[in-house]
Amino acid sequence: MSVFKVIARCEETGARAGELYTPHGVVETPAFMPVGTRAAVKTMSPHELEFLGVQMVLGNTYHLYLRPGVDVVERAGGLHRFMGWRGGVLTDSGGFQVFSLAPFRRVTDEGVEFQSHLDGSRHFLTPEAVVSIQERIGSDVAICLDECVPYPATYDVSRKAVDRTIDWAVRSKAAHVKRDQLLFAVVQGSLFEEQRRRCAEELLAMDFPGYAIGGLSVGEPHEDMYGVLDLLNGILPQDKPRYLMGVGLPENILAAISLGVDMFDCVLPTRNGRHGSVFTSKGRINANASYFACDFSPLDADCDCYVCRHFTRAYIRHLLKAGEVLGVRLCTWHNLHFFADLVRKARRAIIDGRFMEFKRRFEDELKEELSS
Repeated sequence: MSVFKVIARCEETGARAGELYTPHGVVETPAFMPVGTRAAVKTMSPHELEFLGVQMVLGNTYHLYLRPGVDVVERAGGLHRFMGWRGGVLTDSGGFQVFSLAPFRRVTDEGVEFQSHLDGSRHFLTPEAVVSIQERIGSDVAICLDECVPYPATYDVSRKAVDRTIDWAVRSKAAHVKRDQLLFAVVQGSLFEEQRRRCAEELLAMDFPGYAIGGLSVGEPHEDMYGVLDLLNGILPQDKPRYLMGVGLPENILAAISLGVDMFDCVLPTRNGRHGSVFTSKGRINANASYFACDFSPLDADCDCYVCRHFTRAYIRHLLKAGEVLGVRLCTWHNLHFFADLVRKARRAIIDGRFMEFKRRFEDELKEELSS
């Protein structure tokens, strides 16, 4: 049985609605995965995430390896039992940390040597070790170790990273023995068409069950990101899931869905929520703003989430200004609902044959608010 099935396609774009089969249930795609780097989505309980309709969360191999440690998670019965989560879990390889923690690491063809940001201890992770860690903690989807380069990157720097990413994918696949865990390879290549194409084609020859798209949303213009996705939409197999790593803004997600992407993760809903920055159908608002002090309307009049049905902008602003953690939780709750609801509605629109109408309406409302 295939691990992924496309059940509907948009006739005008590359958008598709699908089903990803995992040991912890079916994930309906397009899907947004809240980031639970350290086995927790900040301020939210697993029960609340289920209430929001979240089907899969993301954890990070690098961070879980350092704390609490693989042995602890393994002894707890795996990551799902450790964190009390019944849905799917995708674990990133730590490849992005190779990119973001540049002062603390050294990359070689063999693997990555890094200094812990927690206690300064030194560690060396190979592609094989990263696969073993993800197998032991028991995620549903594991990601091969890859090398992400910054933007802008020179041709040669990107080429070397692609060479390593391909080599590490070969080694990762050879090391992977957990049959009920899906191992995704990562397509790198910065903004170089020839490198993206070569990386994708060499990874396709290895026949992974799914493919992640890395190295985007690192500072490049949105149109350049869409150009890479458009290229890969014509290369990556139509019968396998595609995961765009670390993206992003609602408008980015809808554009990527139209270019054939199925899975997304991003820290924006939780990170912005912690600062009172709220996503709405009319664009982002700052819930800390003084003009909300006596505004007794919901955060988003078009939203039916628990927060918007029960609380006002004035109350949430009061909580934030008073330093009450409930204010952060309510902003985060609403943001996560907004992202989960966005992809859920996009999926429904694809199935109903009206995805372009849905996308245009969302973009028009956003433009109207920005111009007002």
